[in-house]
Amino acid sequence: MISNDLLAELLRFRQNRNWEQFHKPKDLAISLSVEAAELLEIFQWKTDEEVAALIASESKQRIQDEVADVAIILSYLCHDLGIELNLAVRSKLEKNEVKYPVQKAYGNSQKYTEY
Repeated sequence: MISNDLLAELLRFRQNRNWEQFHKPKDLAISLSVEAAELLEIFQWKTDEEVAALIASESKQRIQDEVADVAIILSYLCHDLGIELNLAVRSKLEKNEVKYPVQKAYGNSQKYTEY
């Protein structure tokens, strides 16, 4: 998760450019999807072997940059909505513990509604 110091830097970066006006929750949510799609595009149509080669090459920097874009947009969205990401993740993990008990979910890729 993004540290408080790094979040402060991100917020300063945004404020110095007067971008808050463009960062409404809807727009950040759209941007999050776009950035995630850009990350996904890197892997699209590649075999497992091609992905492994990509990760082992200098192209890994492109993956890292797209992951960073996702994290930055998510950080802005959480900040602006007053969501503490670590608490939200912990809460969701607790819900998933109930939905996906080990004895049913172990080695099973089905959604909880299917078992």
